[in-house]
Amino acid sequence: MTIELLPLADVSACCAPLTREPISAIEAADLATQLKAIADPARLRLISMVAAHDDQEACVCDLTEPLGLTQGTVSHHLKVLVDAGIFSRDKRGTWAYYRLVPGALDSIATVLVSA
Repeated sequence: MTIELLPLADVSACCAPLTREPISAIEAADLATQLKAIADPARLRLISMVAAHDDQEACVCDLTEPLGLTQGTVSHHLKVLVDAGIFSRDKRGTWAYYRLVPGALDSIATVLVSA
C-alpha cells in the first residue's frame, strides 16, 4: 500500500524569485514550511543520505545507525520532510521507505535564486 500526502504548493510554479516581485502570504507560508523542514542538520543529512542511497530510497532501518539517532527521532525527522513535500513515503509491510519528491528541492531553489 502506498501512502502519499499532497505536497505543499509548488511555490516556484507561481512565483518569481523573491528578488523580482513580492510573494503572497500563502506562498510565503508554504515556502517557510519547506525551509523550516530543511533547516535542521539531521534533516539535511537525511536528504543527502536518501538521495545517495541505492535507488534513491531508504528505510528508517537504513538511516538510524549512520545518522546516530534513535529510530523514533529519525522517524520524526522523516515525517517533517514528508509533511513539507520534500520526501514521499511508501509503506511496504512493516517498513516505510522514503525518497525525494522529484523537483522538490529545485522548486525551493528556484524561488530563492535571483534571475
